Amino acid sequence: MIPFIDLTRQHAALRDELLAAAARVLDSSQFVLGAEGQALERELAALCGVRWARGVASGTDALRLALTALGVGPGAEVLTPAFSFVASASTIAMVGATPVFVDIDPATYALDVAAAERSITPRTRAIVAVHLYGHPAPMDRVVELARAHRLAVIEDAAQAVGGAWAGRPVGAWGDAACLSFYPTKNLGACGDAGMVMTDRADVAERITRLRHHGDSGRYEHVELGSCSRLDELQAAVLRVKLVRLAAWTEARRRIADRYRAALAGVRLDLPTEAGMARHVYHLFTVRHPQRDALAKALTGEGVCTAVYYPRSVPDQPLFAGDAQRRWPEAWRASREVLSLPCFAELSDGEVDQVAAAVRRVCERL
Repeated sequence: MIPFIDLTRQHAALRDELLAAAARVLDSSQFVLGAEGQALERELAALCGVRWARGVASGTDALRLALTALGVGPGAEVLTPAFSFVASASTIAMVGATPVFVDIDPATYALDVAAAERSITPRTRAIVAVHLYGHPAPMDRVVELARAHRLAVIEDAAQAVGGAWAGRPVGAWGDAACLSFYPTKNLGACGDAGMVMTDRADVAERITRLRHHGDSGRYEHVELGSCSRLDELQAAVLRVKLVRLAAWTEARRRIADRYRAALAGVRLDLPTEAGMARHVYHLFTVRHPQRDALAKALTGEGVCTAVYYPRSVPDQPLFAGDAQRRWPEAWRASREVLSLPCFAELSDGEVDQVAAAVRRVCERL
């Protein structure tokens, strides 16, 4: 079987460096809020072109804390795409606000900016722009809309670190941007970890408090915070991987190009890349009206695939909205998307085998 993702290949190549990084932390006996985390924050801030980065426990916590730091709470509404991982909306509910779902652009899966504008009410306080699958949302238009209505902008960049829109890095557009380092991400830890990026001093200061029980000094707690700190072992692992991120991104982009060439003319919708976007291909996601049959047949051909995501967010039992009628593009995407293997260590031969299998199956369907 050709795996959907195989982290053992990545870690085998990095084993000695990862063990040395772990030993460095163990020898320091500094496991929380130490030198490794501080260095990672500086390095990621530089990569994303922002002044501050603050490590937190997960991508979900990054979103939750960013919303709180920007003053979003009970009574507020926040616009968020109807097709994403659930945390893009559940974190809004966690802070007591109301997620207002916006349908998507079917080509890029980003929120439809025109639909977002129609969704703004006097209670709207922020927009969460998700860079789904590694394709940046149209951030110039999102920011323009937000400024016109005095709204905060949060980038959910969990799947798009290293990407860019109009030459500006993902993470540098919003009032805050949130990264996830879940192990399968393009830049993945060996456990859960996340980061909040910002150019705003007030946001950076508040995230620093919120991630550490709301303290402003040793045992001086000025607001209700939580325990959400990026530990030193994860930071050390991420620093080993960060220096390879650019090369891994180029490998993913080459794989995407190879798929496109091999699948030209197949009855299948391939990923698009908008003119101002730099896609990092966290996922290479195709669309087919018989998605489930395609996935089952590919398994029979020895190819592992995955569905991100089989439900739109408002179609989740948590929200139980009238998804098909109110957000038709998101609903349709949830029934058609299928992601093919696209990790940096995938060989050309494996890509060609996947493409050949897809071509054979699509000819039969």
